[in-house]
Amino acid sequence: MASFSQQTYASRGERHQHPVAKQLFATMERKQSNLSLAADVSTKAELLALADKVGPYICVLKTHIDVISDFDTDLVEQLQALSIKHDFLIFEDRKFADIGNTVKLQYGGGVYRIADWAHITNCHVIPGEGIIQGLAEVGVPKGRGLLLLAEMSSKGMLATGAYTDKNIEMAVRNDFVFGFIGSRRFTEERDLVTMTPGVGLHASGDALGQQYRTPELIITENGSDVIIVGRGIYGPGKDAVAEAQRYREAGWDAYLKRLE
Repeated sequence: MASFSQQTYASRGERHQHPVAKQLFATMERKQSNLSLAADVSTKAELLALADKVGPYICVLKTHIDVISDFDTDLVEQLQALSIKHDFLIFEDRKFADIGNTVKLQYGGGVYRIADWAHITNCHVIPGEGIIQGLAEVGVPKGRGLLLLAEMSSKGMLATGAYTDKNIEMAVRNDFVFGFIGSRRFTEERDLVTMTPGVGLHASGDALGQQYRTPELIITENGSDVIIVGRGIYGPGKDAVAEAQRYREAGWDAYLKRLE
């Protein structure tokens, strides 16, 4: 059989056993989009307005809910409604990094009750495999999915080498995990999705160590599945709708090129 990256999103979704992966692949195929918006804004109004404007062009909305200064339950309800209206999944980029019992409480309860509304979340495996098991106890009954942070897009990151290898080992043997945050396809043992941050139409960086890679490098050459873009879409002076359309087209063209 061809490697997973050589197969269509539709065919991978049809065969996949993970409910979130199936939903994600089907969404990507319907919308012809492998674009995730990193909505790193700080108010409820900004987040909802951005999600509504860009929602038609994305497959996943990525949030940092704890930076919203005026968070309330109405925000969650409106995000869920926009998810249905525009047909995208919600990914709360929480980066859990504690022991299993603690992350169970953080994921399922507290102020944000992330598992109630986010289809996807993620974690570091620094605490060991118990973090996956703790999150799974909350997320599996709700049909949620977990990504492991196998790599990050910042300069000087420590998630490399043997640490990345441990992420892959844990992902392969834990059914709650459906993929990674990273820059490339990592394994053929299971069909695990890769979502890649730090993507720009032109390779560059910022003053805080972020490094940007092009959609063609990430999707066509590296075999990743979803590009995550933030300020490249809604930064100062940008037309968010026009930029989202550009990134959606670039990401999808890179995927079609990969299939050739």
